[in-house]
Amino acid sequence: MPAATNKADLRAVTEKEFSKLTKLLQGIDEALAHTLHDETTIKDVIGHRAHWTELFFGWYNDGQAGKPVYFPAEGYKWSELKRYNAELRQSQADLSWDDVQKMLQASYHKLIAFIDAHDDASLYGGPMKGANNHWTPGRWAEAAGPSHYRSATKYIRAVVKAHA
Repeated sequence: MPAATNKADLRAVTEKEFSKLTKLLQGIDEALAHTLHDETTIKDVIGHRAHWTELFFGWYNDGQAGKPVYFPAEGYKWSELKRYNAELRQSQADLSWDDVQKMLQASYHKLIAFIDAHDDASLYGGPMKGANNHWTPGRWAEAAGPSHYRSATKYIRAVVKAHA
């Protein structure tokens, strides 16, 4: 699927992928949400997706403020994602299934508000400040939101199929 190149398409793909994910989540009970599959759980994946959307806002805001932008987070390199994600799962271990679903909803609404607050030029007119690459804020937002929703949906479908 090609990346969005304007505000309307970004909002549409964000709504579409989030809708697919939340519809699927309606059928996930607490037990299945905590069932280990491929070294993680549905609860872990949903908490991860909410967290990574929040990381995007940090990157964007730091870049706008002229502060250093740490990808993926301060003290980590992209090559250390496995360690970062393992530490994230550990830090979210005490969260309930309800907690992570609320986090996901909140991060989605924040992302929609971000999209709504920007125009095509600010989303797609040039690279995101501090990112040190050619990706626009809109492209980063898509990676943090709808792309993550899509991969979560794929993972959850695999878990449901494996435990059917």
